[in-house]
Amino acid sequence: MTEAAPRRRARGGGGAARRAERTSVKIETAKYIERNIPNFEILNEEALEIIEYNADTILEEVGVNFVDNPAALQRWREAGADVNGERVRIPRGLARKLCETAPSEFTQHARNPEKSVVVGGRNMVLAPVYGPPFVRDASGGRRYATMDDFNKFVKLAYMSKWLHHSGGTVCEPTDIPVNKRHLDMLMAHMTLSDKPFMGSVTEPSRAQDSVDMAGILFGKEFVQNNTVMTSLTNINSPMTFDDVMMGSLEVYAQNNQACIISPFIVGGAMAPVSVAGTLTQVLAEVLAGVAYSQLCRAGAPVIFGAMVTSIDMNSGAPTFGTPEASHITYGAGQLARRMNLPYRSAGSFCGSKLPDAQAAYETANSLNMGLLSGVNFQLHSCGWLEGGLVADFEKFVMDADQLGVLHGLAKGVSVDENAQAMDAIREVGPGGHYLGCAHTQANFKSAFWKSELLDYKPFETWEEEGARDTYALATNRVEKLLATYEQPAMDPAIKQALEEYVAEKKASMPDAFM
Repeated sequence: MTEAAPRRRARGGGGAARRAERTSVKIETAKYIERNIPNFEILNEEALEIIEYNADTILEEVGVNFVDNPAALQRWREAGADVNGERVRIPRGLARKLCETAPSEFTQHARNPEKSVVVGGRNMVLAPVYGPPFVRDASGGRRYATMDDFNKFVKLAYMSKWLHHSGGTVCEPTDIPVNKRHLDMLMAHMTLSDKPFMGSVTEPSRAQDSVDMAGILFGKEFVQNNTVMTSLTNINSPMTFDDVMMGSLEVYAQNNQACIISPFIVGGAMAPVSVAGTLTQVLAEVLAGVAYSQLCRAGAPVIFGAMVTSIDMNSGAPTFGTPEASHITYGAGQLARRMNLPYRSAGSFCGSKLPDAQAAYETANSLNMGLLSGVNFQLHSCGWLEGGLVADFEKFVMDADQLGVLHGLAKGVSVDENAQAMDAIREVGPGGHYLGCAHTQANFKSAFWKSELLDYKPFETWEEEGARDTYALATNRVEKLLATYEQPAMDPAIKQALEEYVAEKKASMPDAFM
């Protein structure tokens, strides 16, 4: 793929943009994680071969449904699949062969080139929560999300050091008509942040709007030759590909934009209760989805997705942070690597209604399994609450702070001359201390990860400052970040063109809330 600098619009406004850039506040964003630690591999070669064989058997004997999509059925016929009604049976090996044209990694470009990310390989890109219809904060409690909430989350993600990506539907703004809210969400990502972002998938025409708006932001030619958006394509497990998601996938694939092909599975409800059975179904669904993307455009970037949790057999509610979910996430990572595809899974998953101890335990388990399983693109990295129904402001900054731990763990252990610290050990000797030695003085600023949220002060100081718990500290941090937010510089001509596009699209159709 040929990479070139984004084309900028020739009409006026460039000077104003440069002046704005010189005076804007610089926000520190850590580079995407580059792992220097091994992946945890839970399945042996025999188990992997069994799962892969059984997945091909599912595709060949059981098949998958492509519903309300005659064009997809025709593509499969031409590729050599057996199509009966809406059921597509894929001969053994065909799907895997088609998947071979998908790239093993790709660059998603940001409008600020310094914040572009490489998805795949040993890398890990962190993106915020996606999709909740509700939000929660200390002052307003639990409520339906609004566009104002959405904008605030985009600002928080922009200002968060450890987040590499602005995400997509960080919450669902219910005060905007369904058929128009994607335009406002895209505008927020494009103007309030300069990090990479996700496109809309709720209807194929909205995917096309995403491509068109990206063409204004980056230049049409640049978009066709480079990836500037990632989108989430969920499969209706078990083994059903609907016309809405597949229609959006078709738009993105044909325009060289990345899709996360992701089964959405609650074990025991949408997949078998066993780990091996669930992994088999996940692999079969991903094989079919990735293969279809390559039928739309060979070489289109895709990500092997696995959004998997278990179910509480008493209530029917999904559970998070469980050992079974970890087993599946680790195993799916191995399967993705054997397909030579980038991998998406994990996040700040929890089932708690509040950012409490349950949320912390489950989130920590989920984030750590993401790092160790080799995830390349981690959606829902911060802000997830109540099984994904709620995007929580306080939990957003709590989780975002803890993402720094993942960066630290991923560095691994250095054994260079400085890390060996032999001079320090010789200098201090038996019975001394290291606080004032030369090695400590040279390294103390970068030696340890430092939380920007948690309290490590002595008890007396903590008490004098109001004896604040983590929730109160998080509330204060949300307020501070939003109060100091400054919008990143943007060429006024590009912003005007985006605003004109949105206004014209909104005027072309009546409001619809269904």
